Amino acid sequence: MFEKTHFMKTQYLLEKGLETVMFRRRVIADNIANADVPHFKRSEVLFEEMLRRAIESEKTEKLNAVPTKITHERHIEFFKPLDYRAVQPKAHIDYLTTMRADGNNVDIEKEVALASQNQMQYAIMVDRLNQNIRQLNMVMRLA
Repeated sequence: MFEKTHFMKTQYLLEKGLETVMFRRRVIADNIANADVPHFKRSEVLFEEMLRRAIESEKTEKLNAVPTKITHERHIEFFKPLDYRAVQPKAHIDYLTTMRADGNNVDIEKEVALASQNQMQYAIMVDRLNQNIRQLNMVMRLA
């Protein structure tokens, strides 16, 4: 009943966002724990930009879609949008920068600020998920 609605898309994106925030928390904790290890290279999580690109490709498909007729399974479509459900968070190691003479590139102040920002994102997403569940409960009571 709700599978193809904006509500369920929002719910899915919030759940995926929570998974990403937890993954980012582990990556930031690893960076902080290894701040004094020589030659350690910090990692960062890439997710939001890939998700934005997937969602924008859906909009582009609707605006610029060229009608195609695929008559054979080996034919290639002109434009195929990215599926936002296929986007996964990825850890990326930053090999290009160096903060100290021993090769370590962890800036502890930046990592603590990122951890604080990550915690705020978590709190906001949990709050929004709770609001969605309350709304769903209200709708189910009315039906």
